[in-house]
Parts: sequence; structure tokens; C-alpha cells
Amino acid sequence: MLLSIMLVVVGYLIGSVSFAVLVSRSLGLPSPHSYGSGNPGATNVLRTGNKYAAILTLLGDAAKGVFALWLAQLIADSQFGAEQGVAEWVPAAVALAAFLGHLYPLYFRLRGGKGVATAAGILLAINVAMGATILGIWIVIALATRYSSLAAIVAAISAPLVSLAFLGKSWFVPAIICMALLLLWRHRGNISKLRAGTESRIGFGAG
Repeated sequence: MLLSIMLVVVGYLIGSVSFAVLVSRSLGLPSPHSYGSGNPGATNVLRTGNKYAAILTLLGDAAKGVFALWLAQLIADSQFGAEQGVAEWVPAAVALAAFLGHLYPLYFRLRGGKGVATAAGILLAINVAMGATILGIWIVIALATRYSSLAAIVAAISAPLVSLAFLGKSWFVPAIICMALLLLWRHRGNISKLRAGTESRIGFGAG
């Protein structure tokens, strides 16, 4: 049980690494908390006009989700994990913990992002076909509307049903449902702006 808890904590700590902040600092850009939406994510970093920084942020935030889950599954499936009695729910709990780490990072006073890239990485790590389906929904909506937030909202709403179709009875399904609900909660401000017609489009100003 101790190892199971430790893996969940490590997942949260990995998720707490904010690539928006780290990439911005390394490239001499202002803190993502200081402009635009104040959200430390790839979409907000893109508002600096530095596409390279936005891409690095996107890839980093996705990769940390993949790494956290890969590490948990590696240890859980190992002989050491079996000897320590790592529970079967642990990989799913680690995935959720990594997502929570991105939303509420320990290292940055709990001022995290909205979780889209990290969720995408986690979903692809759980099941490539499932992750690609949900990511495809995001891409279609984003290209059709130019609203990153709307694409994220639609993808989050579809994620529980898609995960259930691909995974059936799996500990990952309730974890994905929790992630979807948290993502919708983090986008509540965007939902209000979309309704008011003041939400910013990808690559454009408000309205």
C-alpha cells in the first residue's frame, strides 16, 4: 500500500512541472501568468507570438502525462511492484494525480493550466486509439470554430463515452470522467465568454 501511495504522489509531482513557465523562462519570455488569460498553457504562450515556445509547452505538458503513467505502469508490472502489492487501480490514480498536478501545481502556488495537453498525453498513453479519437474531436472543433476552449469542452464531454466504448470496465474510466469534469470546471470562465461572444479565437483577438 505504501508503494501505491508513493506512486500517486510522484504522479502529482510530475504533473506539477509547468512547461509554460519553464519554457518561457528559458526563452526570456514573460511569465504566462502575467498576460492574456494568465493560464500557463500552450494557447496562452502562443499569445506572445512565439510559436516555438507554444509548441514546446504543448509537447512538454503532454509528455509529462505520458511519463507519469508509463512510470507507474512500469513499476506496477515489475516483480518489485508485485512483491509490494501495488493495487490495480494505481495507474489510473496516477493518471488523475498527474492531471491534478498540472491544474494545481505544488511548485507554482497551485496556479496551473487547464489541462488539455496533459489530458491528451494521458489519454494517448492509456489507449492510443481512444486518445486519438478524443484528440480528433478536439482538432475538428478547433479547426471549424477557431475556439480552443470550445474544442476542449466538446472533447471533455465526449471523453467519458469514448473511454467507456474503448475500455469497458476499467479503473481508467472513472479517472477519465473525473478529468473531464475537472477540465469543464477549469473552463467555466471560457464557457461564460463563449456565451457572451467575447472568447478569443486561436491566433486572433477577443471577439
